[in-house]
Amino acid sequence: MPSTSTIKNNKVLSQEVSETSIEESDVSGSEGDYVSWVSWFCNLKGHEFFCEVDDDYIQDDFNLCGLSSQVPYYDYALDLILDFESSHGDKLDEEHNSLVESAAEMLYGLIHSRYILTSKGMSAMLEKYNSNEFGTCPRAYCSEQSCLPVGQSDIPRSSYVRIYCPRCQDIYLPRTRYQYAIDGAYFGSTFPHLFLMTYEHLKPQQPQPDARSYIPKVFGFKVHRP
Repeated sequence: MPSTSTIKNNKVLSQEVSETSIEESDVSGSEGDYVSWVSWFCNLKGHEFFCEVDDDYIQDDFNLCGLSSQVPYYDYALDLILDFESSHGDKLDEEHNSLVESAAEMLYGLIHSRYILTSKGMSAMLEKYNSNEFGTCPRAYCSEQSCLPVGQSDIPRSSYVRIYCPRCQDIYLPRTRYQYAIDGAYFGSTFPHLFLMTYEHLKPQQPQPDARSYIPKVFGFKVHRP
């Protein structure tokens, strides 16, 4: 039969093991709660069109060529996107921090427009397309054809993002108001067309001219256009 001292020692040991397990689980939990800036940004409401750009792509200076002249606070914004501690010694006040955050959004958007033209970017956008995350065409005769995001211009702050229908080949407003204010340059004017050239099997068959167009009638008679 074990002595009283042995029982006490076992209890102490058991308690220490239990406390250690709790500490380890707390540490693993805190590590699991970490979210990168890119993941946080892409999961904001209204940012469903964005895919997550690989860090390796962002850290390659060749991929960012020319962006430093377009984006204010470029170095600060890049550090923020990559979750790097700022290498600049001076601390920014609240107003400048807000400007850096705005610059980071712009920089990421412009990087994103380049990334989605690469094979990895196309693959990431393909998953979203297959899940109808870009929405469907509002035109009745397109039978809820899946759409793709498109910009009417590649110049930042000149137009908002739209969705392009491969069937009727027209553009429409996004499905939610949260997506209306996203800059179209963050997707560019090339993406949907290069995407459909890359994945030709996704390109829908084009209907015959006027074969599936709405015909206005009055008492059954076609209304002639003036």
